[in-house]
Amino acid sequence: MEESDKEIQGDPQNARRSALTWKQRFHYVLMNVTVEPMLACHIIPSFMASLATQNLNLEKACRVNLRYSKEVCDALSERRTQNYVVEETNVQQLVASMLVWKTALQSSLPALLVMFVGSWSDRWRKRKPLMLFPILGDFMTAIGLLICTYFFDELPMEVAGFVEAFFPAVTGGWFILFVGVLSYIADITTEEVRTLRIGIVTVFCSLGIPIGQALSGVLYQKIGFYGVFFVSAMAYIIGFCYGYLCVKEPKQIDDSIVHDKIFGLLRDFFNVGHLVDTFKVAFKERQNNKRIELIMLTVVTMVVCGPMQGEPAVVYLYTRLRFNWNEIDFSIFSTYSMCTGFIGTAITVGLLSHIWKVHDAIIGMCSCTSKILACFVYGFARTAAVFYLGAAVEIFNNTSLIVARSITSKLVPRDELGKVNSLFGLCEAVVPVIYGPMYSATYAATINTMPGAFYIIGGSLTVFAALMFGWLYIQAMRIQKEGNVNEQTMPKQEAQSRESSGTSMSNQEARNDGATGIPGITENTSIAQSSGAINLAFHIER
Repeated sequence: MEESDKEIQGDPQNARRSALTWKQRFHYVLMNVTVEPMLACHIIPSFMASLATQNLNLEKACRVNLRYSKEVCDALSERRTQNYVVEETNVQQLVASMLVWKTALQSSLPALLVMFVGSWSDRWRKRKPLMLFPILGDFMTAIGLLICTYFFDELPMEVAGFVEAFFPAVTGGWFILFVGVLSYIADITTEEVRTLRIGIVTVFCSLGIPIGQALSGVLYQKIGFYGVFFVSAMAYIIGFCYGYLCVKEPKQIDDSIVHDKIFGLLRDFFNVGHLVDTFKVAFKERQNNKRIELIMLTVVTMVVCGPMQGEPAVVYLYTRLRFNWNEIDFSIFSTYSMCTGFIGTAITVGLLSHIWKVHDAIIGMCSCTSKILACFVYGFARTAAVFYLGAAVEIFNNTSLIVARSITSKLVPRDELGKVNSLFGLCEAVVPVIYGPMYSATYAATINTMPGAFYIIGGSLTVFAALMFGWLYIQAMRIQKEGNVNEQTMPKQEAQSRESSGTSMSNQEARNDGATGIPGITENTSIAQSSGAINLAFHIER
């Protein structure tokens, strides 16, 4: 009765919400903003400082490590490299060799933490530490880079690389931040508005990345290292203070009964049993080869995420060497590439999936094919125009992860989605540990012969993801065909079942009329009716 009252009360609210004007809806969105400003204060400065950080490494490699003259390093910085090709190559090789261990350090610790932090946060209902610690780590990185800039001649390139990697690594970085943000939104929202809130977070991320990339080159040329790192540090402080003061922790568990609370939290955090439960989800027996499909999708996730994690480490170096680009040129291309990716995602999700109902696996194959072709365009590009063409060819690349998650959600029951998402998050966290050093080492080894070789390797590995999507589509069509055959045979079976059940029910009613005083009502028939309702609900759900 109470549920019915709630439903009756909920209908007018939904009707009023649907009748809101655009101005009222905008006001409603603003009144329900929670973690979005904090997220913007983390994403924008992170991408805004990316080019300055890479240029700091290049400058230190040239002036401190290799001890080239001021004339040579100034010429390289101003992109007057016609007479200094050898020096530019040596500088980039040194930086690329440093990126091998830097990316491994920066990614390995978050990959270890993400194994435990999601389930720990669920059990103890603590979300804010997952959101605040990564921001604190990036703030410490900005301060450390300011110190490296102040002691420019005293501290070599390796110190700046260690500062850039260590603090985000020990505080969790992007992976832990987004685990906390999405978990927090799930805690504070109802199912009716959860999609809207996650959409708002996605918009903040989608807008923050190109804004940061567009500002990176301009701000570096206008205010230099000190200005960029100082502005980033201030943005991190604002985001941290907003998160600490304005974002309220969701309802806590009653931990007053927990003895030795601090050590209890730590012991539970590193409980290996929770990690084992997560892996069991992938390897448990399932019908219709669903276990193989789930394992394949984890591999697809790693293969697709690989270029996304490996390319940013070396693509700026590649464009400097191949096209003699400066910071402005690269930031313009990055913004253009991001915008084409948004357009491609809108086309595939909105048109192919939502309107034309194209199968997810087909969309995944198209996305992987787009990435494969783009990698070969990037790798063999000799002019900037051809390199820009690669971004247009890559327009559908961002969709592969979306459809992989969509297929996964249809393979497992709802009560296992959390563990499956944790497993996929673990795979995404492990990817930079593999692809980051691999791309950096490949670029350093082939810089004199074929600097675009890392693109070719990434595109070749993506072929496996396209083949796996093809197998998933064939498997889905086979199951659908078998389902159609079963539907054709079901009417005959149902008719026979009704005849036999009618006979048995008549006999059962005759036996129990005297016992209960009510014709046809027994405990067994009640259970059968309940099972029928459950089966009906199950088929409707499917």
